[in-house]
Amino acid sequence: MKRIGSRTLGEYFFITIGAAVMSLGVAVFLVDAKVVPGGVTGLSMAVHYISGGTLPIGLLMWVMNLPLFVWGIRELGKSFGFRTFWGFTVNSFCVDLFRGNIIHSIRLQDTGTIKYLLENDFFFLILIGAILIGVGLGIIFKFKGTTAGSDIVAAVAKKRWRAKPGVVIIITDFFVICVAGVVLQVKGLSPEKPVVLLMLYSFFMLFVSSQLIDMIILGFDYAKSAFIISDRYEEISKQILHGMGRGVTAFHGRGLYRGVERDILFTVVSRREIYRLVDEVRKIDPNAFVIINKVHEVLGEGFMARGEVDINKLGFQKAKPPKRPIEP
Repeated sequence: MKRIGSRTLGEYFFITIGAAVMSLGVAVFLVDAKVVPGGVTGLSMAVHYISGGTLPIGLLMWVMNLPLFVWGIRELGKSFGFRTFWGFTVNSFCVDLFRGNIIHSIRLQDTGTIKYLLENDFFFLILIGAILIGVGLGIIFKFKGTTAGSDIVAAVAKKRWRAKPGVVIIITDFFVICVAGVVLQVKGLSPEKPVVLLMLYSFFMLFVSSQLIDMIILGFDYAKSAFIISDRYEEISKQILHGMGRGVTAFHGRGLYRGVERDILFTVVSRREIYRLVDEVRKIDPNAFVIINKVHEVLGEGFMARGEVDINKLGFQKAKPPKRPIEP
């Protein structure tokens, strides 16, 4: 049997955390508010409303996801493997757990805070639910997991019909929200608020959660690149290499205004290091010309691709000693 490494265990741990956070947003903040997210979760909530609340949402989510999971395995191979199964199983379990369908004493939606928000601050209630869904999904995706549902539909559509996954997910979510709106209207389950208003809240929630997913996956910490033009380029390059431990490349250039030939330095550093770089350059040459740009992504030694997470820094594995810096 293949041994599971500490990195893999760490990823499963965070997929579990992400699934629990996402399910908290659904079970506690959205179900009673009748604001339906897209995908299998939204369909499960619609069936839950049709049944008069007798069918547990988490169980419905798991049952609906299972055939999609099998379909994904058949169409796409093992790319939708145990991580996907684990993600939607934990998510489904936690939804029913938080709503008291597993342990009846746990009914977080009945707490005073949630009831107050439902009656007096509906917008903030939905906003919190959207944030929890976005954060939870962002954590799951960041650690290479999924919650099945529309992700599998989008992946299969891309393979079979070359459809864009983002477009497929948007269409699927729009359809689910419309179906849920029809259910609420026909069943008369929203006497306090117009169904159209609840649907608009659903679209708002999808927008907020999608932005949070991107922020968590991509992060805020953009790298920075810098071009440095200075007559003292040799001293500056040594400080970057040995003082900061970053690579630096020299391009031979000639200034057309004065006709002076010199090396132009190019380096890439993290956002936190850019202030130190500028400070070190100014100490060596106060008249240096420094051009700083945002970098969308850096692939190579000393940097991780956007969306990757260093499990070593999270304490699941001993970090390896850093290698020498290489030139960008």
